[in-house]
Amino acid sequence: MASTGKNANAIAYAKTLSNTPWCDDYEKMVSGMVYDSFVPELMAGRLRARKLVKKYNDYLPDDATDESLAEDRNVMLKELLGHVGKGVDIDPPFRVDYGCNISIGDGFYGNFNMVILDCAIVTIGDRTKFGPGVSIFAATHPTAVQLRRDGVDYSKEVTIGNDCWIGGNTVILPGVTIGNGVTVGASSVVTKSIPSFSIAVGSPARVIKKVESVPDVPRR
Repeated sequence: MASTGKNANAIAYAKTLSNTPWCDDYEKMVSGMVYDSFVPELMAGRLRARKLVKKYNDYLPDDATDESLAEDRNVMLKELLGHVGKGVDIDPPFRVDYGCNISIGDGFYGNFNMVILDCAIVTIGDRTKFGPGVSIFAATHPTAVQLRRDGVDYSKEVTIGNDCWIGGNTVILPGVTIGNGVTVGASSVVTKSIPSFSIAVGSPARVIKKVESVPDVPRR
């Protein structure tokens, strides 16, 4: 269900991100409340993201080298996303709703065809890897038919920890938290949160095994 009030913590975190289309409905959106996705600010934010994503996906100069391409893509990602860590590598094509609500840590790798519907905050930790075709859906709708007819939209945050491996064609649904050191098997559908240092597979994804925990790597 949608939240009934603004989430002060989510709003405070959103203020640390870049490129946000700030307005009252943006605050409602990142708070998980019902909001109007067709206010001018949010429409402009989505259009901006689509233009930048197209530029990113189409960019491959004839004289590009691995080094120059990585540098140029990093510049474009910083223009699109809310936060980008060091050494982030995303193979195009990929798609976002707003981009500004996505925070990616150091050393992240995203394979082809990544989709992130970031109507709520989506946080991805350090050294996490995505296989091809991974989708994160922070956006959702009510199950009541009349509410959908009325155009009700709301969203729920998604958080993925450090050192995770998300297998290809996995779908991660709204409100899910995936802990540190988690492996999710290919083609899984993650409907509920997954504890750290575990392996989950299936639709819906279930924990089938624990793995040895390791201490986190301090940031430099």
